Amino acid sequence: MTKDTAVKLFEHRQIRTKWDEERQKWYFAIVDVVGVLTDSPKPRTYWSVLKTRLKKEGSQLATNCSQLKMQAADGKSYQTDVADTEQLLRLIQSIPSPKAEPFKQWLAQVGYERIQEIENPELAQERMKQLYEQKGYPKDWIDKRLRGIAIRQNLTDEWQERGITKERDFSILTAEIARATFGVTPSEHKELKGLSKKNENLRDHMTDLELIFTMLGERVTTEISQTEKPDTFKKNKKVAKRGGGVAGTARRETEKELGRSIVSGQNYLPKAKPEDKKK
Repeated sequence: MTKDTAVKLFEHRQIRTKWDEERQKWYFAIVDVVGVLTDSPKPRTYWSVLKTRLKKEGSQLATNCSQLKMQAADGKSYQTDVADTEQLLRLIQSIPSPKAEPFKQWLAQVGYERIQEIENPELAQERMKQLYEQKGYPKDWIDKRLRGIAIRQNLTDEWQERGITKERDFSILTAEIARATFGVTPSEHKELKGLSKKNENLRDHMTDLELIFTMLGERVTTEISQTEKPDTFKKNKKVAKRGGGVAGTARRETEKELGRSIVSGQNYLPKAKPEDKKK
């Protein structure tokens, strides 16, 4: 997720969002909103039926519904029906739900927070910090995670300067750094940590040292790229491997001193409750 593409929480339920800089407004994944308001086990089906009904009624919401690419549970991005705040308020009127009023208040708060973040970007980082705290992460880990996000953003900005625009290319370059840093690909790293869901963020489950070496590999890659200005994907790939290689060398030296592997199976998945284990 970037600073303009995020998951917002309403009563601990996830709603995918995207900020449109040109129009200065948030867009929300309609199917997520429908799921929150209806608690339907099949929100896509519910929205499909409702959308058909609204079209028959001549609703502009259904007729002029926009679509944006948003990440799904499988980790891939798909064209998704979205609505801005004004459209969502009209949609809420078509869905009988006791959560309608709380949701309207939540929408207003999301809009207000975005205005605050534009005026003071540090607020966005502070809110992210609070979200990690609510999930139970320790403060020193959160500090490293937020620093890593900033370093990652600098790297992706640099790649865009070098002409990298495709999501697949970003993934390949990221994997190149990770492989050189840890000796395993991100997917192998996730498997080691027991992260079975594709939408589980590997970095949210890294240890302190894993985060540190991730930052080192990405920061060195950024520095090399800014100096050499690679102008092809092939050259960018070589730079990524070199940047990750620096972190990989440091990681191996650290492992010699500590007498253990840095690549860990530790994760921050919530611990199963006793009653859950009996099921």
